[in-house]
Amino acid sequence: MPSFKVKVKWGKERYDDVELNTDEAPEVFKIQLFTLTGVPPERQKVMISGAMITDTDWGRAKEKIKEGCTLMLMGSADKLPEKPKDQVRFVEDMSESEAAALLYPTGLINLGNTCYMNSTVQCLKAVPELKEAIQGFQPDAAMHIPGSSSSMVAGLRTLIHSMDANNNVELAVNFFLKILHTAMPQFAERDEKTNSYRQQDAHECWSAVVNALADRLPIRHGDPSQQPAITPRQNFMDQFFGVHLKTTLKCDENPDEPVAMDTERQYQLNCFIQQDVKYMLTGLKLGLQTNLDKHSASLGRNAQYTKTSQIDRLPAYLVVQYMRFFVGKGGGADRQEILAKKVLKDVKFTMRLDVMDLCTPELKQKLTPIRERIKEIDDKKAAAMKGAKQPAKPATDTAKEIKYEPYDFPDDRGSSNSGYYNLIGVLTHQGRSSSSGHYVGWTCDKLGNWMKFDDDVVSSVPPEEVLKLSGGGDWHMAYILIYGPERLEVMNEEEPVSS
Repeated sequence: MPSFKVKVKWGKERYDDVELNTDEAPEVFKIQLFTLTGVPPERQKVMISGAMITDTDWGRAKEKIKEGCTLMLMGSADKLPEKPKDQVRFVEDMSESEAAALLYPTGLINLGNTCYMNSTVQCLKAVPELKEAIQGFQPDAAMHIPGSSSSMVAGLRTLIHSMDANNNVELAVNFFLKILHTAMPQFAERDEKTNSYRQQDAHECWSAVVNALADRLPIRHGDPSQQPAITPRQNFMDQFFGVHLKTTLKCDENPDEPVAMDTERQYQLNCFIQQDVKYMLTGLKLGLQTNLDKHSASLGRNAQYTKTSQIDRLPAYLVVQYMRFFVGKGGGADRQEILAKKVLKDVKFTMRLDVMDLCTPELKQKLTPIRERIKEIDDKKAAAMKGAKQPAKPATDTAKEIKYEPYDFPDDRGSSNSGYYNLIGVLTHQGRSSSSGHYVGWTCDKLGNWMKFDDDVVSSVPPEEVLKLSGGGDWHMAYILIYGPERLEVMNEEEPVSS
């Protein structure tokens, strides 16, 4: 395969060890240059020794490209205004299919069992602050290291840009998949019979992307000019997704052994599923108390311990994983095959989540002031609806824009100051094992509209359909859920609370 490491010169900038494969379409290389420079592929002019590379043909440049050669890139990274190519058309004049294509977000093509990646990207993209941080990411020298965190975040930035512009999306998906395969070689495994990619576990993909984001995205301050160094406990993901826990470890077989106390940080809560678990909150409580078998210094042998955790810090965005899969042997011709089998039990979740009961007494006290204000507003709205003799009038064009108070504590940006959350994303799985079946992403925008992302097929769905994803059969069922912060509306004391 004619794959080379080349140098690219763009103005005063120089990029070394850029991978180029002449067996692939030139557009793939141009997408890679876009991640480095910010110059969109349609504005790139790439040359070597006078030979121009087009979007579809390497031309004479193919003969000149060798290991270590230098290519010249010309083009502006600044967004240039473009004159509309077609006459302006209004939505009212379009067919339903044309209007849907215009109004709906962009889906992602399935490249052969890559729905696990597509659904992961769509759900992460639903977090506004995360999307903004990815778009503002500046690639560094580590970008050239295959499969590095920097290359993964840069590839994700390119993909999101292509999705928003609805341009070069398939190429960007291919490029990001290539990066993912390099970072996680097991994702590149192919079926021996069909030679197509094997299905992968969406949560493994989720974890790989989240870890890359944690490694490369710095924390955010009120002053955008501040760019602090990234440390394992000072990054964007810990800031906006980090759950901090206080834990106690008690020996069940020796009450006199001192209780060990510790702190932990993680990017999700786990919902454990047992026979008596009917609701997600019950499964979350179950996940915060576990039994361990470990060496006891006081007994001089292994003993049973109980580990109990309480949340000491809540993030703005709370991720919950349904622990639906367990390891077992597969059937069919090869009964020794190890599969992650699935628990199909129905465990209901809610659009609004309250995790107050999972918190430490100290955090509960901090959450109380905002919670009391939210409850007061909820009570006023309920009373207004109860006393209303006719439906509320629809909003007019003169209605003021709704303003919201901060959802975090003043000294802890990216936290939750109430413990109330609203569901904004669900990643579902349909099938009997994590390495088979189909993954789909479901997300909610800021106006409360739910969209279903079945790879490149995007459709609108009502909220009640989302609530049916709790399990209990062979339909799509929740595997990963994303909850966003409940926003406290800035109220004018002189105005009544509308219903």
